[in-house]
Amino acid sequence: VAKGARRAKSPFRGKLDLFHLAEFSFRRSRRSELHTLCEVVLMESFPNLRTDVDLLDCLARATKLLTRSTEEQTPLRAEFDLMLELVRRLNGGGAGEFWLSVFEIKFLASQGQEPNWAKAKLDPGIRAIASKMATADWADLAKLRPSEVQLRRLAGFLDQFIRHHVGPINRLAKRPS
Repeated sequence: VAKGARRAKSPFRGKLDLFHLAEFSFRRSRRSELHTLCEVVLMESFPNLRTDVDLLDCLARATKLLTRSTEEQTPLRAEFDLMLELVRRLNGGGAGEFWLSVFEIKFLASQGQEPNWAKAKLDPGIRAIASKMATADWADLAKLRPSEVQLRRLAGFLDQFIRHHVGPINRLAKRPS
C-alpha cells in the first residue's frame, strides 16, 4: 500500500507504474498480504509500453506464465533477468510475438521444461529457429528473422506445450488456436 501516492506532493508521484523498474523498501504487515511502501527509487521506466496494447498483452501473457510457474515470494534472479530483458526489448520497439516466443522458450528452459526440439512435430526450419532461441544471446536473436508463418506455427506449438505442462494461459488475440 502506497499511502498518499496520488497526492500532488507525494514522494511516490511518477515512480509507481506498471513495468517500472525500481528499488523500494516496505514495512511488512502482520495481519495481511498488504504491506506499507516506505520509499521508492525509480531506476528505469518504459514509456513505449503505455501506448501499445499489443505489447502490454505480450507482457501480461509472460507475467501469467511466470506467476503460474514459480512460487510466491521466492527470489529468482534468472527469471527476473529474463522478464526484464523482455520488457526492454518490447519497449525498444521489437516485434511482440517474436520476443514473447523467445521469452517463453528461454523461460521453459530455465524451469527444466524445454521441449525436445529434435522430436517436436515442427518442420526443420522452425526447430532450428526454436533451438537458436533457446541457446543464443538476446542481442544475437535480434538478427534472427523468422517468417510470419514460422513464427505463427512456433507460437501455436508453444501455446499447446505450455497449456499441457503449466496450464491454460489466455492466448493473445493474434495467436492461432
